[in-house]
Amino acid sequence: MSEGRLADRAYTGIVEMINSDGLEVGDRLPSEARLAEMFGMSRTVVREALVRLAADSITEARRGAGSFIKNRPSDKLSAYMPLSELPSTMGSYEVRFVLEAEAARLAAVRRSAEEMVAIEAALSRLRTALMSSAPAHAEDMALHREIVLATANPAFLAAFEALEADVDRIMRAGVDISRSRPPEAIAEMMREHEMIVEAIRAQDGDGAALAMRWHLSRGRKRLMP
Repeated sequence: MSEGRLADRAYTGIVEMINSDGLEVGDRLPSEARLAEMFGMSRTVVREALVRLAADSITEARRGAGSFIKNRPSDKLSAYMPLSELPSTMGSYEVRFVLEAEAARLAAVRRSAEEMVAIEAALSRLRTALMSSAPAHAEDMALHREIVLATANPAFLAAFEALEADVDRIMRAGVDISRSRPPEAIAEMMREHEMIVEAIRAQDGDGAALAMRWHLSRGRKRLMP
């Protein structure tokens, strides 16, 4: 088995430990050596898993002290993906930060009047879905897709479609988790999308990229309690 697959197993094992042992935010995880012993893996593999957990804001490393729990994944995530798929699904955010931020930048400077109309229409449909009790993941996906299409570069669409399964799970979970919280959570999600579209409308490439990165970073955080 490749080290990447082993790191996925270590990532999953650490999340299972956090959940099953009732560990709380701020608790210290066992040392790398102890985790390697527990999972029957090398410290290198465990270290890779810990780096990825830190990138996903689940743990944080403190110099000389080890790794600590920063956030616990929401219990609602299990309704949308088995725990074994959590590493790849969360890892897709790293690709999306690069792909979709640049797509938003290019959309802002390249979009045609017709593409802007399509983006605005997708935003309106998302607003209607989010502000009702209806599922909104399809409308969310459609808006992101219209932005990618406005890059006028088919390679962006091919890359986005390769991530579609992971993105769909994230969007389904994100809306559901947000609806279980105070109404401000959905309003914030809507405002993030509006900021992206406003920047694209104004043909502000840097602003669009920044707005997309902010939206994705907030979206990842929404998957935590």
